[in-house]
Amino acid sequence: MILLTRLRAFLPALAAVALPLFFPAAAQAAAAAPELTVDKGDTAWMLVSTILVLAMIVPGLALFYGGLVRAKNLLSVLTQVLGVTCVALVVWFIWGYSLAFGTGGALIGDASKLFLAGIRGDTLAATFSAGVGIPELVFVAFQSTFAAITAALVVGALVERVKFTAILLFVPLWLTIVYAPIAHMVWTSGGLIFAMGALDFAGGTVVHINAGIAGLVGVFFAGKRIGFLKEMIPPHSLGLTLIGTGLLWVGWFGFNAGSNLEATGGAAVALMNTLACPAAAAITWLIAERVVSGKPSLLGGASGVIAGLVAVTPAAGTSGIMGAMVLGVVASLGAYWFVGSLKNRLKLDDSLDVFGIHGIAGIIGSIGTGIVSAPSLGGFGADTFVIATQTVTQIKAVLIAIAWSGIGSAIVWAILKYTVGLRVPDDAEREGLDITDHGERAYNL
Repeated sequence: MILLTRLRAFLPALAAVALPLFFPAAAQAAAAAPELTVDKGDTAWMLVSTILVLAMIVPGLALFYGGLVRAKNLLSVLTQVLGVTCVALVVWFIWGYSLAFGTGGALIGDASKLFLAGIRGDTLAATFSAGVGIPELVFVAFQSTFAAITAALVVGALVERVKFTAILLFVPLWLTIVYAPIAHMVWTSGGLIFAMGALDFAGGTVVHINAGIAGLVGVFFAGKRIGFLKEMIPPHSLGLTLIGTGLLWVGWFGFNAGSNLEATGGAAVALMNTLACPAAAAITWLIAERVVSGKPSLLGGASGVIAGLVAVTPAAGTSGIMGAMVLGVVASLGAYWFVGSLKNRLKLDDSLDVFGIHGIAGIIGSIGTGIVSAPSLGGFGADTFVIATQTVTQIKAVLIAIAWSGIGSAIVWAILKYTVGLRVPDDAEREGLDITDHGERAYNL
């Protein structure tokens, strides 16, 4: 314990010496950075936003996913989401933040902030206003919840058949190889996608396309559940799913409006869009169900809400309110078509429609950001905004994210499949992972 304490105290000094020697660009940037003054209002808002995003995962996402699986796998899903969250937070604090937000090249950061070296309570991170900032530890914490929820989203594609050990080992590998580089490319000034001029306010590429592609690739490596398309695999509690949907929606205000990093009008725009887009998307999904099957469903309404939240994420701070609602309609129709029709024709066992909702709506939202952000359409993009040019840039960013996530995720899933293995035994899958993996039952009747 004494050794760890001394090591922690030594790390900032070591970083101060090593930074100029091994990372001169980072040292020069630090020296040239203007003096910042902490803004207490912005800091308070970012603390609240961080808590809201954490609530999106545990319990929000956990309950949303838990209600959609069979009763024999409820605790398994809850435990997987909890475990993934905790592993992701630890990885982020040790090396993930440095790889994502450290000064580096166009594709990834560097080792200058390993173990959060050099970051103290009074170390400030810049916001979008000149001369003011928030404690960098608050920014670290806020971004840690983004990393955690992105990894946790992937779980939904593979529930009811994948080993708990494999799920936990997936997190450090995937955050290192896939998530941190994409976050760096999109959200740092030297990043490849940022330098292209692509817009991604709160994570359409980083979070949703990334998670959707990782889940899709994981499905190919893990294979289908026993009985898929041969027997009914209904959700066991849509009540839990609705509770999870509500918690996700509430938490998403921290996710989107928090990405403004300031308690200003920009946060108000993001908040309004986070109300408008999912509302329009949910209505669209319910109408589509009414037209196609004659019965609008609770699951359809919840799915529409999530599709709208996903779609508006990259455009939250730059879209006009009317544009956000149009984006919700288009994304909802796209996700509904994939989930309700194409998925079964492809015989794709994406258990909880991670790609079908997050991937499809994320792609539509990311590309659509190049349209709805135009000032001529009520958006808040730059005065020099050109729809055609920006849309092409958005498409390029989406393709880069798909390629990086697809290749990187394939490497991670292959490593796991051919080392620890992905699938539980068939008998364990039939009995349910609550008992076979965790020795517990959700309901003792």
